[in-house]
Parts: sequence; structure tokens; C-alpha cells
Amino acid sequence: MIIRTRAHARAGLIGNPSDGYFGKTISIIIRNYEAQVTLYETPVLRIVPAKQDLLEYESMDDLASSIGNYGYYGGVRLLKASIKRFRDYCMAHSFELDSRNFSLEYETNVPQRVGLAGSSAIITATLRALMSFYNVTIPPAQLANLALSVENDELGLPAGLQDRVIQAYEGCVFMDFNREHMATHGHGIYETLDCKLLPPLYVASLNSLAEGTEVFHSNIRARWEAGEEKVLRAMEQFAEYAQVVRDLLVAKRGNEIGPWLDKNFDLRASIYRISDQNLEMIDRARKAGASAKFAGSGGAIVGTYSDAATFGRLKKTLNEFGATVIKPMVS
Repeated sequence: MIIRTRAHARAGLIGNPSDGYFGKTISIIIRNYEAQVTLYETPVLRIVPAKQDLLEYESMDDLASSIGNYGYYGGVRLLKASIKRFRDYCMAHSFELDSRNFSLEYETNVPQRVGLAGSSAIITATLRALMSFYNVTIPPAQLANLALSVENDELGLPAGLQDRVIQAYEGCVFMDFNREHMATHGHGIYETLDCKLLPPLYVASLNSLAEGTEVFHSNIRARWEAGEEKVLRAMEQFAEYAQVVRDLLVAKRGNEIGPWLDKNFDLRASIYRISDQNLEMIDRARKAGASAKFAGSGGAIVGTYSDAATFGRLKKTLNEFGATVIKPMVS
């Protein structure tokens, strides 16, 4: 039996990065990009490296390019950590796993390290494959928590729930990470929104801006925990923007959400250090007539546009900058 599972890229539409600070966000799945995991029974447990995990290069330039695109670690550590956390979860919940072994391999076309949740896509697809192989059912809210624990608890990487929630539920989801609800139930309040309520959207990414999320978010957590008023208030405002956009979408006024996406980025720029190239990508999109904000931690942007002419201008200026522009498939 060969098991193939997938998880897709995502874009944080509004409210991020407040998901890690008891805020609110809306996120969309991007079916244009996916991580695929293949699992099949074998005598021993074996993890098959993907191209970005190989340790053979044509030259030092090739090695440097690989590090720029994928970082130093590739995806094998994500698979290993996912397997371990899945085992731990099953033991904690009295799921008895049989003694069969398997081989696990993955491939992904999600642009890496540009804020489109490529790592969590690999993790979520791996967990889905293990669930299928061992016939274990994990509800979406718990699957999101488990995927987060792979990076937070097993690998010690900073991450929030937003990416894992949208990859577990898919489509378009409004997420309220209310502190009391999280403490009581162990997860947020998740509302699936009709994707047809969304206005025309684009996503643009630039691989040369690849950077680990742990670098981008390096000092915000410390500033928030220290009670810095500017950061505390910003997280509250991000959540307020998400609530406004959710209400506009439900009221079938999706064509009005663009300015709120712009506000989200401008607020973010007031508390984070944003690179000149990231700022230029945002500026180019806005000058073309689109709204623009980070899809995640930088390197990719998401926004709205009004018509085909605007999308044409947007694509032209961002292509000239070296960015790839797509219309995200959301469902």
C-alpha cells in the first residue's frame, strides 16, 4: 500500500502576527503550491532525503544557493520530529500503534523561507500520512496543535498556530485565539468562511528574500513579554483588523477589505525592522493599484486588486523586480 498525502501553502490574509499573542487572524490556503509525502511499508523505518537534503553540490556557489533557498537543515529534521511527536501523541492518547515500519519521502514546490508556511506544510502532510498508515484519527484543531508542537517543542523554533490551523482546515478560516478559550479548550475558536466571499487576490514571492521565520520574529516575543506598550497595542490592533475584515466578508463587502490589509502591513512596519527589498515589493504593488501586506514573515506578499488591468500592472512591476505572481487557488 502506498499512501500519498498533501498539505498546501498558505497566506495570512489579515491579523498576523497576532496569532502567537492571543489575537485574531484570517488565513487562506494556496493550492497552487503543496508539499507531498509518500509513505509505504518497509522492513525498517527509513527517511528518504529530498533534493534539498542532499550533501553533494556542483560547486561552492551551488552550496551557497542551496543554503539561501532552503537554509542549513532541509526537511529531514521536520520528518524526524513529526514522527517522534506523532508517536508521543499516540502514546499520550492511548492509541496503540502496530509494529510495522515504513519508508517516508517528501517533495515540495512551496517557495521556502518566504513566509508561505512551507515547513508546516511538510509537517502536516507527514502527520496525515502517519494517521492514514496507522488508522489514527486526529481532529483538525488537535492536528494543528500537534503540527505546532513539532516546531515549538521538538525543534525549538518560534511559530504560531495560524499556519497549522489553515493547513488542517483548508479553505479560508477566521481564527480567534482568545486567551481564556485557549486555556480552557487547548485551541482557538475557528470559523470557516465561504471562499466565494473573497475579492480577487494575488500572492507574490521573491526567493532572494528567503529568511527563517525565527530571524524575522527574533525580538518581538521578548518585547511583548516585557510588556512594551507599543507591541502590546499593535497585537490588539492586528486582532481588531482581522475582526473588521471577517465582518466585511460575511456582509458580502469583500471589495472593501484592501485598505485594512494595507493598515496591517503599515502597523507591522512600525514595530518590526523591514528590509529595503521587502519594502520595495510592497511599494511596487501599491503603486500598481493593489493592496499589499506580508503573507507571513517576509519574502511573500498578499493583497487585493480591482480588475484585470490592475493585475496586469501588478504582475509586470513585480516580475521586473524578480518576484513570481500568482492568483491563489483557495477552496
